[in-house]
Amino acid sequence: MDWRAVKFDWNHARAFAVVAGEGSFSAAARALGTSQPTIGRQVAALEEELGVTLFERVGKGLVITAAGAELVEHVRAMTDAATRVSRVATGRSLALEGTVCITASELIAAYLLPQVVLQLRREHPGIEIEIVASNATRDLRRREADIAVRNFKPTESELVARKLDDRMARPYATEAYLASIGRPKRARDLGGATFMGFDRSERMSAHLAQLGVQTGPENFAIVCENHLVQWELAKAGAGICFVMEEVGDAEPRVVRVASDFPPLPVPLWLVTHREVATSRRIRVVFDLLAEALSPPRPKAPKGRRTKGSSGPATRTKA
Repeated sequence: MDWRAVKFDWNHARAFAVVAGEGSFSAAARALGTSQPTIGRQVAALEEELGVTLFERVGKGLVITAAGAELVEHVRAMTDAATRVSRVATGRSLALEGTVCITASELIAAYLLPQVVLQLRREHPGIEIEIVASNATRDLRRREADIAVRNFKPTESELVARKLDDRMARPYATEAYLASIGRPKRARDLGGATFMGFDRSERMSAHLAQLGVQTGPENFAIVCENHLVQWELAKAGAGICFVMEEVGDAEPRVVRVASDFPPLPVPLWLVTHREVATSRRIRVVFDLLAEALSPPRPKAPKGRRTKGSSGPATRTKA
């Protein structure tokens, strides 16, 4: 191979690939954690290094050129290879120091992870934790996170997953709000209630209908993609929000809604990439999360004396 033939800076090529994927310099800067002028300079430098124009400005937007479209697939292949190198290197690391990125939904990140992170920092102060609190699924194959707490089982063969638990979610609201809609006692009485929704699609209405609650668009007058904001709105008395029992029952400002409303299962899966899983620090964090988020183990039965015996207690076999 003629190594002298490669005459461009990899960082410039990476900036180009991210701009092509994100659609703008500003979005690429956010994705890479840098500034928009820096991204612009890197792309301009790559154009000069390669002697081609990669983007054209149309109005306030960017349009990739024919040359750019041809090159971007090769650069993306380079990016994928670099990501694989990073994963393998991380997987071979034996040091209990460095950063581990955990992604989880907003509610889990805010209410279930803090105590785990505190324990981890006490026991392994060399490990730094980055938390991505998002309801969007992060791509572990592209190292958007090292470990994910998810509500579904992954299907990708490259991922390692462990089922932890099935938490239960229930509807909660303030006493004042329930009084304003006639203090409904049963699920079927909630047809006039306001439910917090993530969007105005019909999925939530269809699910509630299966549970005996007939709703329409008017029942979702408040929508927000952020679950924590929904929860704050419910605590302020704006309507009904579904949250996990341990979160809702611990909040004194709200009560469970409708005694016959069946709980909604919230599966918890812990997921990582199989190549990253061999990293000692990631394995430590993975195992600690698994222990902390799993249900308590049932206590072993105490030993009992056999009938008529006055000797030491006889242990029953497990």
